[in-house]
Amino acid sequence: MEGAVYLDSNATTPLAAEVKAAVVEAMDVAWGNPSSTYAAGLAAKQMISESRKHTADMIGADASEIVFMSGGTEINNHVIHTALEAFHRSGRSGLPHIITSNIEHDSVEKVLAALEHGNKAAVTRVKADSTTYAVPVDAVLAALTDNTCLVTIMLANNETGVIQPVSDIFQHIRQDPKHSHILLHTDAAQAIGKIPVHVDALRADCVTLVGHKFYAPRIGAVYVRQLGKEGGVPFHAMLYGGGQERNYRPGTENTPMIAGFGAACQLVCDHLPEYLDHMQSMRDHLHAQLKAAFGTDAVRINGPADSLHTAVLPNTLNFSIMSSDLSGRAILKQLPSICASVGSACHSDCGDRPSQILMALGIDHEQARRAMRWSVGRDTTEEQIDAAVANLARVLKQ
Repeated sequence: MEGAVYLDSNATTPLAAEVKAAVVEAMDVAWGNPSSTYAAGLAAKQMISESRKHTADMIGADASEIVFMSGGTEINNHVIHTALEAFHRSGRSGLPHIITSNIEHDSVEKVLAALEHGNKAAVTRVKADSTTYAVPVDAVLAALTDNTCLVTIMLANNETGVIQPVSDIFQHIRQDPKHSHILLHTDAAQAIGKIPVHVDALRADCVTLVGHKFYAPRIGAVYVRQLGKEGGVPFHAMLYGGGQERNYRPGTENTPMIAGFGAACQLVCDHLPEYLDHMQSMRDHLHAQLKAAFGTDAVRINGPADSLHTAVLPNTLNFSIMSSDLSGRAILKQLPSICASVGSACHSDCGDRPSQILMALGIDHEQARRAMRWSVGRDTTEEQIDAAVANLARVLKQ
């Protein structure tokens, strides 16, 4: 990594200095079992409690509504499990029905595909619009049935950065009393630390939070509305054990990682506006440098026509250089000094095939094949971007 320009912040982020310090402190003074009553155990319990509060504060929730888990994949699986369990406990007949989009992360899509294959659920995948790249609100509402038990739509797409109209979708569903039983979930993995996320504004029942996307350790937390309270959202355990996390997620807590997660949440609470402004400035500078290097016509943004000024993450630029016949993957292989990707890190072994997400959005095969996703971070500089674009131009002009 020495000397390389890191432009893959949608894949993962390094630990912030304050986060590292919190992890080390927990290892030093809070190494005890949080269920124990001696000093090291009590210190661990206190750190977990403080981190839970920082997490809740970041999204406008109550600490009692936060459950720590291993990461986004476990959380998304757990939410889907909860929706199915609630459906079966309700006594309703027939097959449970789930609504999602055709641009979801694999930790949602592959679970739903497995449920379909096993005839355990019916799934409707609403297509994102090929002009706005967003899931149409009306199409989601039209897909609702009497057996719909879950609507799960990501808050921001990991490849295009387009922010989805989750709040509008959930608001419309909640306006109809006959849909009050439907669990409303959004995976906010890509949004945290980049845009404001407030659970009341989202109107979500469950929200997935993923640490390694915002300079925290590789664990996660889930928000569950009014968890454990009368009238609150039911949340059914998938695992059984020692009763940790109020029996919702048993297993001895990973105190150092939770402490780091809480520290990262506190940073977002304190500094989000400046993070957002800096990333947007760097993203816009990247776009300008690409156009200057290759020409406006050669640089195709894989996003809405006015994607730099609409509902898109401030750090994400998915683009194709049409003046070269090289695929995005082939270009990046020749650029060891640039750490970037062509899409989801989970699909990095897909050879030269174009992103299925971009294809699903209606982008033609050749443009999708040439696509690269460069996602800036909090520490990205104009000098780094200038160097990256210069190296890209050098490779493409050989």
